[in-house]
Amino acid sequence: MREVDVMGVRVEMPSNQPIVLLREVSGERYLPIWIGAVEATAIAFAQQGVVPPRPLTHDLMKDILAATGNELTQVRITDVKDGVFYATLVFGSGAEVSARPSDSIALALRTGTAIYCADEVLDEAGLAVPAEQEDEVERFREFLDHVSPEDFEAL
Repeated sequence: MREVDVMGVRVEMPSNQPIVLLREVSGERYLPIWIGAVEATAIAFAQQGVVPPRPLTHDLMKDILAATGNELTQVRITDVKDGVFYATLVFGSGAEVSARPSDSIALALRTGTAIYCADEVLDEAGLAVPAEQEDEVERFREFLDHVSPEDFEAL
């Protein structure tokens, strides 16, 4: 298992399908996972520190854990089969619960829990980006975040 960080949520074009992008903490691989729009919003809200007026589902889950004295100790992305990713929530009691990676990541961000990914998943679905190319990748991400269709209109 390798620890991963959440780089952010992006929308893949032209399909308009949201992805969450994870990065190995001690490595050069990235892991894109296609997710639903609701989960993408939940992850983005957590990363941006947005507090909704009423708790969303992942906020409720965090509150239930706190109220019952349970601690989420790890999120593990355990498998990928036919393009579908699988995750496990690991609790302080030793209990493990199967979950979708998108829900697991949204909950981990709210609870400050570390996220780990199985080596086999990174080997199969990870994308290697050497350190010297990371600056270029970041500049490209910045460009994509600020470009609009009007930028490509004929002059």
